[in-house]
Amino acid sequence: MKIEGSYQQQGYALIRGLIPAEVAQAIVSLIQQRKLPDGVVPALPQDLDGNILTRRVYELYGNDLAPMKTFLWGLTPAMEQVAGRRLVPTYNYFRLYRDGDLCLVHRDRPACEHSMSLTLGYSDDEPWPLELGLEGWDGSLDLIARDFGTEPSASLSMQVGDAVAYRGVDHRHGRTTPNPNRWSAHLFLHWVDPDGPHKDQAFDGKGMHEPVDFTFA
Repeated sequence: MKIEGSYQQQGYALIRGLIPAEVAQAIVSLIQQRKLPDGVVPALPQDLDGNILTRRVYELYGNDLAPMKTFLWGLTPAMEQVAGRRLVPTYNYFRLYRDGDLCLVHRDRPACEHSMSLTLGYSDDEPWPLELGLEGWDGSLDLIARDFGTEPSASLSMQVGDAVAYRGVDHRHGRTTPNPNRWSAHLFLHWVDPDGPHKDQAFDGKGMHEPVDFTFA
């Protein structure tokens, strides 16, 4: 794992080789086998009022596939290393984009205080960058927009197994250039500071767990 940039100073960083490409491929294969065994994505409704997407995409949440949730928990130490602080997981989800798709510029909800966008696969090996606004809360307050306007932004290109860590609540982000691949697969993972203002979002809004105990008959 190689970290490019300073998450603690800039609010984002590019992580090269977060996971091996073989592991990324195995995750996509697992999702296909469990949820899309014939490899055909079902037709999706197109009601997108108020959404950050320009077309419906296939999504799968960690609560619906236990290994995916475990993967979020397992990556927590790596994200703590990047963020330089103690974190607890909130939720994660898989998203499958198609050619020409966009993700409009937006900020995330409180459960995404510390986030990671992990690239799992490109059908045509064409990197599709994630873009982030550089001004944080000093920039535009637009929640959803086609571009960053006058706010300077960074374009972070990822290979399979690479990730971008970013403060999703603070920095506007999106993908404003059309997806150049027939499809691309991504995993989005989120954490919060257990002592911070969004600690109630820990473990998918269930909050911090109470200590457990066992007795034997």
